[in-house]
Amino acid sequence: MSGNERQENISSVGESGDHAVESSKLVPIAESIRYRKRAQSAERKVEVLAEELAKARAEAGGLAERLCGIELEQELTKKLLCAGVADVETALLLTKARVEADTKRDVDGVIEDLKREKRYLFSGQDSGTAALKKTAGPRDKIVNQQAMLERSAKRAAATGNRADLQEYLRVRRSFV
Repeated sequence: MSGNERQENISSVGESGDHAVESSKLVPIAESIRYRKRAQSAERKVEVLAEELAKARAEAGGLAERLCGIELEQELTKKLLCAGVADVETALLLTKARVEADTKRDVDGVIEDLKREKRYLFSGQDSGTAALKKTAGPRDKIVNQQAMLERSAKRAAATGNRADLQEYLRVRRSFV
């Protein structure tokens, strides 16, 4: 064997050895396609789940805001009723608008300002009993109806005022 033949044999052995190493690393085409499809499917699932997660987080944020709004509204309603409000809805809307406009102010201060500025929204009572009165049903019995009727009749006769006359007629109607 000459030097050239040896070189060819060595190179052919080297090539066949490299080929053997490369063929051991290669995967059949059908299996490679299957792996690729599985990977693409997994990537699509990851994208869909990421979108669902983003939607769920946005919905959770919206629900948290609504819950805070409802809690604020309940707190305002409770405090307004304790302050003796006559028109709850109107006072609630005004108070809520003022609290949202100036978040640094406390609720009690806003209610006091509203009480000073819009007195017609509040009844004369400062307790929460105004909201607890009965609106229908049998009338409460008055102990001294006769004495009350006489007093209101004397007052109406003495003053001649229409308001006193109306009061007398109201008392008489409940008495008779």
